[in-house]
Amino acid sequence: MIPAQIFRLIHTNGLLWQATNKSLLAKLRKKTGYTFANCKKALELHENDVDKAEKWLREQAQQYGWTQAAKLKGRNTSQGLITVTVDGHHAALAEINCETDFVARNKKFHNLAEVVVSTVLSHAKSQEIQNEVQRTIFHADNLKNLPATDGKPLSDHSALTIGNVGENISLRRALAISVRSPDLTLFGCTHPAPMNPIPVSFGKYGALVAIKCEENDNMLGTQLCQHIIGMDPQKIGNPRVDEPHNNADEEQCMIYQEFLLDPSLSVQQLLAETRAEIVDFARFEIGEELDEEPTLKSVLTCG
Repeated sequence: MIPAQIFRLIHTNGLLWQATNKSLLAKLRKKTGYTFANCKKALELHENDVDKAEKWLREQAQQYGWTQAAKLKGRNTSQGLITVTVDGHHAALAEINCETDFVARNKKFHNLAEVVVSTVLSHAKSQEIQNEVQRTIFHADNLKNLPATDGKPLSDHSALTIGNVGENISLRRALAISVRSPDLTLFGCTHPAPMNPIPVSFGKYGALVAIKCEENDNMLGTQLCQHIIGMDPQKIGNPRVDEPHNNADEEQCMIYQEFLLDPSLSVQQLLAETRAEIVDFARFEIGEELDEEPTLKSVLTCG
């Protein structure tokens, strides 16, 4: 028979061991978001070393993600998100596709979209601005190879998300605009507009616009982005060269289009009233057909 004191000691130590393990499990689950069973296995394999267990879990998840990506490759990705971010003299726009609208609303997919557009923005910030307005365009292959802040290519982040959500994901395209002059201001927005668009905005449509104006007019910038999304202009237009279309509904020059938020004005009249000039703009729409596959390059743009 076990003496009472020894029994109590064994029982107490067992409870302490269980409490410690539960604490480590809770810490690892909170840190990684992985299941109880996976966290328990990781801790057992690494003798309760949380850091080693976390590293092992992430390696396993990455490997599983690439396996899933290979299985799901080729499946149609017609849904997804357009994501926009603006930071001072730099702005970025990206399209990330998935199979269903259900996954497009998933938090893990949103996190991936934020990583992608933030990586594009960081790349733009690292480049010397050689022109008044400089844009860098990324096609899918360029985008997948861009290194994120953790040093891993975006393709790794995409594969990891594929493993988490169980759907094919494609990083379709991205664009960054940088401005050199302090007289130029960048604005961006998406539609539908999120409740909290800062620092990254998500939607089915997205637009960026570079404006030259005497005063920083946030409302004008946002309204012009909304106009670009709604009216889909093909170019800014030059009144010395371009003539207005005889059918207003088919007008493709932005300056001659009826202003979306006040059809009694043309965009040209709005700009004259606000003493502003549109220098460049970009518009993305989920799943739209692309005329040609862009390559990574810097482009001089002007109005």
